[in-house]
Amino acid sequence: MSELQINTTQNVKITFNAAGGGERLLAFILDTVIKMGYLLILNKIFGVFEGMDEWSQIGINTILSFPVMFYTLALESFFQGQTIGKRVLKIRVVKIDGYQASLSDYVVRWFFRIVDVYIFGLGFFVMLSNKKTQRLGDMAAGTAVIALKDQVNISHTILEDLRQDYKPTYPNVIKLSDNDARIIKDTFITARASKDHQTLIKLRSKIIEVAGIKEVKQANDIQFIDVILKDYNFYTQDM
Repeated sequence: MSELQINTTQNVKITFNAAGGGERLLAFILDTVIKMGYLLILNKIFGVFEGMDEWSQIGINTILSFPVMFYTLALESFFQGQTIGKRVLKIRVVKIDGYQASLSDYVVRWFFRIVDVYIFGLGFFVMLSNKKTQRLGDMAAGTAVIALKDQVNISHTILEDLRQDYKPTYPNVIKLSDNDARIIKDTFITARASKDHQTLIKLRSKIIEVAGIKEVKQANDIQFIDVILKDYNFYTQDM
């Protein structure tokens, strides 16, 4: 399993494990089995419509086949880069630049399936030939598929361990998104460990700008960012 480095918007590199070709193939097979099962059920249902004319049957068949056609696009869009197969195999689509993939990225990946999957399985061989295990659709969309099997603890998530009597300082943190909080925490942990004060200063300035904070009440950047993360968890824990 190869390592994949993702550059965040703060120019900090975060390392993930790229999903292997075997894992992606198994996820694809599982998704295919689900789609085939759906089509088999349709086949039985269509026995009820045998008396219909040919064009009516074609119309109904086309409409009911939409879930198969758009299965990957719909699930990756709704489940943040995962289909059922990917979820079972614990892999996920992400952007190379650290952002969460958008609908347009999923559309590009889905469109390139025509080449990657249906032209001699070209995408599988492309994955085996590059370190990031990207198929053509990933390269075009700027995405990759990462493995989520590493043991995760609270330091790897946007969650913070809060005391029961914790009192927040900055209510404006609700202007941040989960993706913002994740990037802030990843950048904060890396910069603090490497004593990268320049990155901490830039991160503090960006938080103040995005959240619209008027007054900083902490003595240094580390304390400030730590409070921001705790406050974000306090205000969003029940959302």
